[in-house]
Amino acid sequence: MFADSARIFIKSGKGGDGHVSFRRELYVPNGGPDGGDGGDGGDIIFEVDEGLNTLNDFRHGRKFVATSGQEGGKRRCHGADGEDLILKVPEGTVIRDDETGKVIADMSGENRRQIILRGGKGGLGNMHFATATMQVPKFARPGKPAQERWVRLELKVIADVGLVGFPNVGKSTLLSRVSNARPKIANYHFTTLNPVLGVVDLDGAAGFVMADIPGLIEGASEGIGLGHEFLKHVERTKVLIHVVDAASTEGRDPLEDIRAINEELGAYNPKLLQLPQVVAANKTDVIYDDGESENPVDRLKKELEPQGIRVFPISAVSGYGVKELLYYVRELLDQLDPEPVIFEPEFVMEVDGTANLPFTVEKKEEHHYVVEGPRIEKLLGYTNLDSEKGFAFFQKFLKDAGILDELERAGIQEGDTVQMYGLQFDYYK
Repeated sequence: MFADSARIFIKSGKGGDGHVSFRRELYVPNGGPDGGDGGDGGDIIFEVDEGLNTLNDFRHGRKFVATSGQEGGKRRCHGADGEDLILKVPEGTVIRDDETGKVIADMSGENRRQIILRGGKGGLGNMHFATATMQVPKFARPGKPAQERWVRLELKVIADVGLVGFPNVGKSTLLSRVSNARPKIANYHFTTLNPVLGVVDLDGAAGFVMADIPGLIEGASEGIGLGHEFLKHVERTKVLIHVVDAASTEGRDPLEDIRAINEELGAYNPKLLQLPQVVAANKTDVIYDDGESENPVDRLKKELEPQGIRVFPISAVSGYGVKELLYYVRELLDQLDPEPVIFEPEFVMEVDGTANLPFTVEKKEEHHYVVEGPRIEKLLGYTNLDSEKGFAFFQKFLKDAGILDELERAGIQEGDTVQMYGLQFDYYK
């Protein structure tokens, strides 16, 4: 069975405790402290495995725990570090905090390996605490605690083009004709229960990846049927092809089908309606022309093309009109950003209590302020400020952490410059 979601518990390793001991050797009856440091706990690391295409490995094992660091030993012996636990996932896996639903990481694009939970730091042994006035320290520092969290994994297919439409309109047949994909095809509803990817090769033009998104039904955005399971796979696509039964072989109105599916897309995620759309009016080879009724393809064109949505009459069975459809889709893709759709982090994973560490706001000169602190440095390390969503996330962090309030108390005015490590921006309310 194709598994594209899983809820799992992850926990890093605890840091090993520092050791308390004193040097006791022949002729050295009162030696100094020699307790060693504890080892660091193991990290929880997610890594993309090109050989995986489902989350089946997480259906049965639900708890994943890295090993803890060992306690320090006598004679300044350092405890062994815990082993990292590496969880391999298919490309396109989005890791969300289960409680809030916010994105922790997207294992796509250049992000092939990411530490999600860091192990606790090992504690210091008593050898570090000897001073001139306290030469026999009988204490050591305990290891830092482990981090733990329930997370939800969601596999969202990475495709340039998504085929959407009601069941049994010919999406699988179209994909099998234009690509190397071999989806199961039969004449009954919900034949396709898994997203199927195919690579479309074009003569004289760059190819693209097309996904057959399993058939939608009305109410899908509310979770009716398998709605949410299907809709999430549309989120990474850049162009949508509505496949409709232009011949109405099952009595459905193709124009009403398009409206219904757009309603479901908008209810699930309004941004999906901003994607370029094309209509593949399928099954034109079995349209019955009585000479009196309006041709259904002409009706679709009259309604949709004034809205900028091109309509292509095709037959997925014979291949009629398919070439023209594919080259037009390629033209649309050439006008769009070629990089895959990446979900920006929305959830800050705290490391070693950095949420409680202080930050500093300093006025260096007139109209120039500098903000520094370990949590800020970490956040800048993994937030993509070039994207609108990433920058909005960063602004929310500045507000929630009290940094903006502190800048205002320091006297900042609109248009003044704020510097945070390698980042500089102008301050505006």
